[in-house]
Amino acid sequence: MDVLDGDYLDYIDADDEWEELLWLWQRTQAPKGCRVELVEGIVTVTPLARVSHQVVAARVHRRLCAAGPAWGVHQWWPVAVPSRLGIYLPDITVVPEEQHHGAEEGCLPATEAALVVEIASRATARVDRTVKARAYAEAGVPLYLLLDGLAPGGPRGTLHGAPEKGAYRVLSSVAFGEPVELPAPFDLVIDTAEFPEA
Repeated sequence: MDVLDGDYLDYIDADDEWEELLWLWQRTQAPKGCRVELVEGIVTVTPLARVSHQVVAARVHRRLCAAGPAWGVHQWWPVAVPSRLGIYLPDITVVPEEQHHGAEEGCLPATEAALVVEIASRATARVDRTVKARAYAEAGVPLYLLLDGLAPGGPRGTLHGAPEKGAYRVLSSVAFGEPVELPAPFDLVIDTAEFPEA
């Protein structure tokens, strides 16, 4: 993090709380191998997950790329939810190809995402299950897929959809080993049987 001489408010040109938090987030430098997110107005630094986590992300990424050229599939692209004072780095974000120019200040407005995928890790599981689910629903992200190898009762893939009033409906929830079916506009299957153990 840059060392500022004096009160940081002398350096910031922000008109509201969101702009101030965005300014702080942009200037927070994390150690290599960590990610910086803004979770309910608090700048957080978490380590990147284990190799098994990265393997799951790569397999899901490849599968989503099969949805066709109309979709941009991105890993760790900052997604902003100003109403929840949040900037998240989802494991995967899928946007219509024409939305690639919607990112402002390095963040994609969550309202432009068609699908967000989070892969729970020990450092992020609670936030992935609760805070991010509410934030993505409030922003109107149509589909939220949580791949939770640490879920109570055993590893699960849970597809959330139909966001309304800041909450999702569970469209499907399957134990790892069973397929997760993504509805239109994707119409494809994620095979959780090929996921390594968390």
